[in-house]
Amino acid sequence: MIKNLKFRLLFIIGIVIFFAYFAFPLNKRINLGLDLKGGMHLVLRVDTSKLSAEAKKDAVERALEVVRNRIDEFGVGEPSITRQGTEEIVIQLPGITDRNRALELIGRTAHLEFKIVSADMEKLQAALSGQVPEGFELKTIEKNEDRQQVLLEQNAVLTGEYIVDAQVNFDNTAFGEPYVSLKFNSEGAKKFAQITQDNVGKQLAIVLDNKVHSAPVIREPIPSGEAQITGRFNFQEASDLAIVLRVGALPAPIYIEEERTIGPLLGQDSIRSGIKASIVGCSLVFIFMAMHYLLAGCIADFALMLNLLIILGSLGFLKAMMPEQQVTLTLPGIAGIVLTLGMAVDANVLINERIREELASGRPLLTGISNGYHKAFSAIFDSNITTLIAAFLLFQFGTGPIRGFAVTLTIGLLASLFTAIFVTRAILEFLVSSKMIKKLPMLRLMRETKIDFIGKRKIWYAVSTIIIIIGLFAFFGKGKQAYGLDFAGGQLQEYSFHHPIAIESLRGSLKEAGLSDVSIQQFKENPKVVMIRSTSDTSSTVEQVLRDKFSDNKFDILRIEKVGPAVGKELRNKAIKAIVFSLLGILVYVAFRFKHFNFAVAGVIALFHDILIAIGFLALTGRQMDLLIVTALLTIAGYSINDTIVIYDRVRENLRFGHKMNLAEIINLSVNQTFSRTILTSASTLLVVISLLFFGGDVLNGLAFALFVGFISGVYSTVYIASPLVLAWQKKH
Repeated sequence: MIKNLKFRLLFIIGIVIFFAYFAFPLNKRINLGLDLKGGMHLVLRVDTSKLSAEAKKDAVERALEVVRNRIDEFGVGEPSITRQGTEEIVIQLPGITDRNRALELIGRTAHLEFKIVSADMEKLQAALSGQVPEGFELKTIEKNEDRQQVLLEQNAVLTGEYIVDAQVNFDNTAFGEPYVSLKFNSEGAKKFAQITQDNVGKQLAIVLDNKVHSAPVIREPIPSGEAQITGRFNFQEASDLAIVLRVGALPAPIYIEEERTIGPLLGQDSIRSGIKASIVGCSLVFIFMAMHYLLAGCIADFALMLNLLIILGSLGFLKAMMPEQQVTLTLPGIAGIVLTLGMAVDANVLINERIREELASGRPLLTGISNGYHKAFSAIFDSNITTLIAAFLLFQFGTGPIRGFAVTLTIGLLASLFTAIFVTRAILEFLVSSKMIKKLPMLRLMRETKIDFIGKRKIWYAVSTIIIIIGLFAFFGKGKQAYGLDFAGGQLQEYSFHHPIAIESLRGSLKEAGLSDVSIQQFKENPKVVMIRSTSDTSSTVEQVLRDKFSDNKFDILRIEKVGPAVGKELRNKAIKAIVFSLLGILVYVAFRFKHFNFAVAGVIALFHDILIAIGFLALTGRQMDLLIVTALLTIAGYSINDTIVIYDRVRENLRFGHKMNLAEIINLSVNQTFSRTILTSASTLLVVISLLFFGGDVLNGLAFALFVGFISGVYSTVYIASPLVLAWQKKH
């Protein structure tokens, strides 16, 4: 025993050293997500609808390479550019502050053409009167305040595919205006020389993305293979134009299907609120465990701290081993860490309660500890597996920060299995074997109850049905308003002003600018912050209005999010699949583990109950359904089944002992035996959820509220829905 114990203790020390190495220093070991450090997340769709079958084959790959080259020239640190599906490109740009410039640079097709300007005035006049001759097109050149209309030959004499370099230079005027100089390859240089030789005295229009930038007169042949693009450029515009021409044109237009731009100010606020919620929540849990279980609680607290270290170390390890995967810590990820610490208490409470039962029956201390861990293992293992099923499906169907939540939740659950079952047991057995402790006192807040839970089941069925109907009526009654940006589509903009802003004045200014259909929300607790929702992209107009009409009140962009209708539909479908597959996975697993289908069906019906209750309360309190809410619903499903499994495990155990009771009496006995544990574990997890609700910030408020409602409903449904339904189902079969 002692030899084996020494090996286990040495292994634990090794684990601490290993994960501490990869966890610290945090700012170097762990990647922060865009929602914590600011930046842009974009989903681009390559429109190949107008390409031939042969050009479509590698169009997305070519577009991805062009976008990557543009971003490399732009100078973004550690960008992530990957292909998604058949026509989509996902881009993450950390630290980007100039959103409009980035969008312009990435989305510009950069299709450059050189076209001859017709000198035939009769054809030009005909075109001006609305009769454009065949083979020509009418275009406008804007220079300073002048607008000149020109007639171009439709077919280009040269395109940008021959360009090998593009640089910014300055002219010799007093203002030194920037222009873009072009250099062709050898074939392009020959063609350009021939074109200029054949068209001396004519204008050569330089057309970029169907817009004429200039149309200089060809004075003489140009054999050098160099050309210039002039226009009303500032240096930045000229630099960006040079970049897109230098790296090449996109093979097809691209459209922004989804955008999540997080300003650095919101990122810093998110970090502060996440850390504050973590400290408050963890402190409450630590104090609760230490006060209720005394020495055993302190050992559990050490296990929770090791749990946190393993999560952080795992994120650092994954970054070191798989840098291309961009494993990041997101704000929902922080919520996942805090939540797993609360859920890890579940295992420790179950173990300590089992040890208490063994010691109360007269077992020696070491035997009581061993039996306690042995009897608690199956319930701990099953409950963690069911939550892992939900976490896996969150990762499969989630995006961005949601995946961050799934990753930390998964790591945290695996870590809690190790720390609760292996670490705490090794420490307890070491203390007992070394004679450092001879007894293990614990406080007892609740005695075993003797409540007839089954007898009043029909009353509670009716109560639940009424609450669910009211909630669903409220949800569906809202129509599209029940869904947030992720599912309904549109754009959300959030700005923080240096001084409180008059909401009516802002609404009037936006209406003058033609934005009368936007929704404006101001937060009572912080009147400096304004949120604007619209069905289309209005950010450029809004920002211009804010600069012009409120020039004395500077503002910062907190976030701009945009979801196209196609993405919104796809996200809705993914959310539905995630919930359905999660419940099916839990159903199959519980049926397999307990060998009785009625246990599984009753448990999943209770999960549906908890999810529907949470949805109803969200609707009744004016909160909208979005991806974070779906994350909460899946977490509720994964966690709520834990209590149910503990009761099922006790029912199985009592059935094995062959009590002279019918099934109803055994279920009642099992619920009463585990009731104190159900209350204690749920209360400890709710301490964490409450800290997220009050200190986690606006972004996590909806998630925390849904968890709060769902976890309370989970306690209720475990006792009054899942357990009685086993009996009801058994009677029918």
